[in-house]
Parts: sequence; structure tokens; C-alpha cells
Amino acid sequence: MVDADQTFVIVGGGLAGAKAAETLRAEGFTGRVILICDERDHPYERPALSKGYLLGKEGRDSLLVHEPAWYARHDIELHLGQTVAAIDRAARTVRFGEDGTVVRYDKLLLATGAEPRRLDVPGTDLAGVHHLRRLTHAERLRGVLAALGRDNGHLVIAGAGWIGLEVAAAARQYGAEVTVVEPEPTPLHGVLGPELGELFTELHREHGVRLHFGVRLTEIVGQDGAVLAARTDDGEEHPAHSVLAAIGAAPRTALAEAAGLELADPAHGGGIAVDERLRTSDPDIHAAGDAASFPHALFGTRLRVEHWANALHGGPAAARAMLGRDVVHDRVPYFFTDQYDLGMEYSGWAPPGSYDEVVIRGDAGRREFVAFWVRQGRVLAGMNVNVWDVTDTVQRLIRSRAQVDTEALADPHVPLDSLVP
Repeated sequence: MVDADQTFVIVGGGLAGAKAAETLRAEGFTGRVILICDERDHPYERPALSKGYLLGKEGRDSLLVHEPAWYARHDIELHLGQTVAAIDRAARTVRFGEDGTVVRYDKLLLATGAEPRRLDVPGTDLAGVHHLRRLTHAERLRGVLAALGRDNGHLVIAGAGWIGLEVAAAARQYGAEVTVVEPEPTPLHGVLGPELGELFTELHREHGVRLHFGVRLTEIVGQDGAVLAARTDDGEEHPAHSVLAAIGAAPRTALAEAAGLELADPAHGGGIAVDERLRTSDPDIHAAGDAASFPHALFGTRLRVEHWANALHGGPAAARAMLGRDVVHDRVPYFFTDQYDLGMEYSGWAPPGSYDEVVIRGDAGRREFVAFWVRQGRVLAGMNVNVWDVTDTVQRLIRSRAQVDTEALADPHVPLDSLVP
């Protein structure tokens, strides 16, 4: 097609948006590409914000998706620190929130991401209450953790999900005292279930983290604007100099909703509803990354995946679909974590209630193993802990939908490759 006169607009300057812009040029698109980012930093990758960057092991430049000069070199019109106030679908325009500039689009990609869920308790307006989503948050939190470590200060973390646990690990490495409160019975309960969640309980307790399960934070107590303690619904009061709210993230859908686009059921994680080609209910608008809810034929449900790999691959998939390519976004969900001396990769989707058993291959006691969530002999998900170079095989096993011998699956002497049809 002749595309030199076309304009593709991308709203959202995270990994999904930046990789979509890159893909448009790589696929030969010669029209205008406008990338609108509400942060003032150039597009960057988020995983290190709660890992290496938070620990001071990775520099700011290492987070960038592309070096700053890349955008001009590839004729990407990058608007930093800008928001989009409205989409006019009939006119196919977006209106900037700062100065009211109106830009017409031929295709629009919403890569608006997610935002931290807020604690709805007294005391959240205190200066020592933090969230972690953006680079500016990580920079502030890094200074806070260093100060807590120097002064033997206390950090209370609400939530034992990925962000909560990774920040707990970082805080302990700085020397801070850490308490984690979580309403579920184990960490990561909604992802790993009770069987493997307990692994992270033991890991963090070994490193001095105080974990309290089955309780919710009800109040943050302060004096003169400073945090003094955090109270929970079991009547306990936990000393605190800072509090991190790590209770999950909500998809940023306000722009899509105001434009009348279909949204996904909150029971499936909410988000902007898209089809397998990442098209919204408007064929000229696509969505990708944390904000998008897409149907996954392999698991027979809609998924909204907040992890790095979904943004890395979803942005390019949406860009190709915008160009009219034959695209199906159905990659096996993947994420990873590093906490203390534990490194882990997880592939698949197996929430509690979806599987019959968890099969362990290796030595769980030494934290060197692969776990498989199995239903009726079929592998739904796999997690390798301090075992490497097996992710591709695990994903092929999941995709195969083959029934496997669980005894062979558990036996490290049986090559994992041999179980894939």
C-alpha cells in the first residue's frame, strides 16, 4: 500500500509503544509516526525498577528502549510529558491535554499501560507512603531504602505480589527492616497457588522479612506528616518509617472508555477488549501491553498480562496488524523475577482452581527445580527456579496440549524434550 500520507499515532511511551514504533519503521512504513508519552523520560523498560535499578546495580541509560537520538533518526515524532485528553473516533483525531493540539490519525494504538492501585485507608497522604511504577518512583524509593538501611528504619509493604516481594528483597539488601502484610494465605497466591507460594514465604523469612498473611492494612499512623506505624485489621500495629503500596495495578482505560470502546469484564482483569489481532471494537484502533485484554485460544479465556514479555511482543504484533499483516497475538505468557539468590522464570497460565496437581522436577528444598501445573495430564504452566535454558521446552510442552506421564515429568533423568510430541 501507499502509506507516505498516512499518520499512525501511538498513545503510551512504555515498552509496548516504543517497540510498536520501531516495528512500523522496520516493516517499511513511511508515513508519520507520532508517539505520545505522558512521562518526561524517554521510553524505558520497567522490570529493573524493582530489581537492579532499585539496588543501584543498573544505570538509568541501561533502562532505555532506544537511545534518545534513535527517535529523530527514524523520524518518530516523540512527544514527552504530553497526555491525550480525548479521542474523536468519527473525525479520527486525538486531542492533547496540555495545549489542545488536535492530530488526525489513520490508525491509532492505545498502549496506555497500567497504574498502581491505591490504598483506601487513612494516612495515605503522608509523605512516607510510596508506589512503584515509574522511573521517578524508583529513584525516590531507592533513596528511601538507602536511608532506612543506614538508620535501621522500618518499611511496611502492603501486598506480597511481585513488586512487593522484589522491593522487600531490595530493602533487606540495603539493611532496612521489612514487614509485609498480605490478605491472601501465601505470597503470589493468585499466580502460583499455595503450593509454590510457600516457597517465597520461606525465602523471605530466611532473609529476615516479617510476613503477616490473612490481614489487611487499615490505617497508616503519622505525626507532623511523617509515617510512624501501620495498623492491620487483626489489631496489630507495625512500626514503620515508610510504607509501600504494592496491591496490584489497574489498566488505564479511561481514554478508551470515554471514546466508547468496548472494555473487558473486570472478572477477567478488565482492560481494553481486543481481538486476536489486538483490534479494539473500532477497527482503526488497536491496543497492546498492560491495558489490553485479548482472547487466548490456548487457555480458552481472555487474558490481560502486565508483564514485560507481553509488552515486548504485543507492541510489534499490534504494529503489524495496523499495517494489515496477518497477525495472531497468542504467545504463552512469560515473566521472571530475581530475589536474593533466587532466579525464576514462569510460563503459562494456571490460577488456583484451574489445575489438578503441581509436579516438581528437581530439588525444591535446594530451590533448584522446575514446577509444572497440570490438569488432566496436560501442562498448563511451568516455573523454573535456578534452572536455566528450559523455557522454550516448557512453552512447547504447554502449546502441545499433550497428555504427559507425570512420573516422567517429575523425573530429572528423563529429558524434558522427550516429553514434547
